[in-house]
Amino acid sequence: MKIIIVGCGKVGATLAEGLYNEGNDITIIDKKYGIVEELSNKYDVMGIAGNGACIATQTDAGIDKADLLIAVTGSDELNLLCCIVAKRVGNCKTIARVRNPEYISEADFVKESLGLAMTINPELATAAEISKVLRYPSAMKVDTFAKGRVEMLKLKITENCPLAGMRVSDMEHSLKVDILVCAVHRDGEIFIPRGDFELQADDIISFMATKGKASEFFKKIGFESHKVKDTMIVGGGDVAYYLAKDLINSGINVKLIEKDEKRCDFLSESISKAQIINADGSDQVVLIEEGIEKAESFVTLTNLDEENIVLSMYARSTGANNKKIVTKINRDNYDGLIKELNIDTVIYPKQVTADKIMRFVRAMRNSKGTNVETMYSLFNGKAEALEFVVKEKSSFTNIPLMNMSIDENTLVACIVRKREVIIPRGFHMLQPGDSVVVVTKKLGISDIEEVIHEKAK
Repeated sequence: MKIIIVGCGKVGATLAEGLYNEGNDITIIDKKYGIVEELSNKYDVMGIAGNGACIATQTDAGIDKADLLIAVTGSDELNLLCCIVAKRVGNCKTIARVRNPEYISEADFVKESLGLAMTINPELATAAEISKVLRYPSAMKVDTFAKGRVEMLKLKITENCPLAGMRVSDMEHSLKVDILVCAVHRDGEIFIPRGDFELQADDIISFMATKGKASEFFKKIGFESHKVKDTMIVGGGDVAYYLAKDLINSGINVKLIEKDEKRCDFLSESISKAQIINADGSDQVVLIEEGIEKAESFVTLTNLDEENIVLSMYARSTGANNKKIVTKINRDNYDGLIKELNIDTVIYPKQVTADKIMRFVRAMRNSKGTNVETMYSLFNGKAEALEFVVKEKSSFTNIPLMNMSIDENTLVACIVRKREVIIPRGFHMLQPGDSVVVVTKKLGISDIEEVIHEKAK
């Protein structure tokens, strides 16, 4: 598809890389020539320095032939204007990043009135990701498939965990739980495991399960299986605002620490059931006085990555070892440090936003001949989990999985048939209409038949 991206900040650059790697024709627009030149050279995409809301700039970018324009500049109003111009001049689909909380209640109205295909609020999306993780304190990340019926969860295997030293094929018999390990991250390398793969301490695994089975699995391996009862949040920005409201509605007690007095007044009025503390959350004395040692979870949402990392390290040193800690990081140049420090769950708002837009683009491509329903990037883009619908004319239906030819580093992770969720084994067969989740290291596939084939006779 031909896609125009207006705004080359963190999200725009991430989108340019991801969409280019999937074979799309990308044009980027930004007012800063240096940024345009850098990204154009790095990803071999067309770049234009200028105002993305100007008709002339969009015309130079080829708006008349574009399938999609994505506006992710730092201004909500400019993003909306870019989309209006694109709709009138090029009649393509449009996506606008709209982050002002005042627009949230009007999001549907704005979308419908302006004919937008999608609006995305990075802070709201980030808060939703954190909320999912706090529902499963032992999980580092939670993704959903099949309209929420199935979840893919990520966790780190500890030294005393019964999974350490266990083969994947032995898990069902030893633990008597219906889950499937889909991917393993070990020493910087990603493995799509077969039955004889032996898990080790410090492995980070992604596994597929239904909601009830996930809780049962966590319980059997000695991990926390229920959502947290309370959380302490440091930083009172928009992510904290959305997160606190969501957690309160879920029955989780919230204590939020923010040093700006006016912001505290706003939060107190907007989230009356949350406990708002006007103090410096980076002060160790304040954290101790407010009960960090007893808090079941701790979320750092300040605007400084370094402060969030230090606070998370301090929280890990206090109280119980199973305290759930979530750290917001805006830049990705701390990846190596974070791995060394063994920080629990790290949330990258730019990646959350980009992933959500990427899933929409995949759905658009679906209408243009691809078959992807849902897509999640795993382990910093080194693997993908994709959901497909099996077509009537597929060559591999009604054949046991063990008798199929499945590409190397590819795994059928889940089958959803009507309302039944199946964690597949070798004897299971695919049928027309099934929703199938595939995990693979082969990136950018657009159809399940690219990785699963009828075995040659």
